[in-house]
Amino acid sequence: MLTPLARTALLDAMFKRFLICGLLLGFAASAQPAPATAKAPVWLVLGDSLSAAYGIPQSAGWVSLLQQRLAERGYRAQVINASVSGETTAGGLTRLPALLEHHHPDVVLIELGGNDGLRALPIARLRDNLQQLVSLSRKAGATPVLFEMMLPPNYGEEYVSAFTASFHQIAKLDRLALVPFLLAPIAADRDAFQADGIHPIAASEPKVLDAVWPTLEPLARR
Repeated sequence: MLTPLARTALLDAMFKRFLICGLLLGFAASAQPAPATAKAPVWLVLGDSLSAAYGIPQSAGWVSLLQQRLAERGYRAQVINASVSGETTAGGLTRLPALLEHHHPDVVLIELGGNDGLRALPIARLRDNLQQLVSLSRKAGATPVLFEMMLPPNYGEEYVSAFTASFHQIAKLDRLALVPFLLAPIAADRDAFQADGIHPIAASEPKVLDAVWPTLEPLARR
């Protein structure tokens, strides 16, 4: 049987042993790297008034609806809308470098060209601008996606045909996903548009989203 002095010495030794073990375990735990939190992929929308929700609340536009649908389907992508009404491919080229540097997007949705066509920009210039937008996005490590654009027939059959063909040619050349013309599902319905006959009303925006979703969802799955 241990004497009081021996029992005190034993308890003191055990305490020191537990203290040392605790310190070692705490050090080991602190040395382990903290579990990484996966960053949500960033989708940057570089568009014109069709993506900027012109004439309607921002929350009703197809870009905001895209963010909602991605979340509802369990996709963690963060959608940043950098669209500006009246934007051209040249304007997009001016703004894109700063947007890429600031947001570091994983995907760049290029919905530009419509205003170039309405101003009868030479087709060669349109193609060059689109090509540069694609190249800048890729150099920044992002996946570019091109949106097909169309013009009314009164711009002349030759120009209209060459204009739309430009988007298909660049998509094929650079192996890009090409989103079909986003207004195609509502183009024949005059009531689907605002008074200007160009921009969709809020109630039409879900149909616009449905038009682009089949091309965009595979990107979210990645």
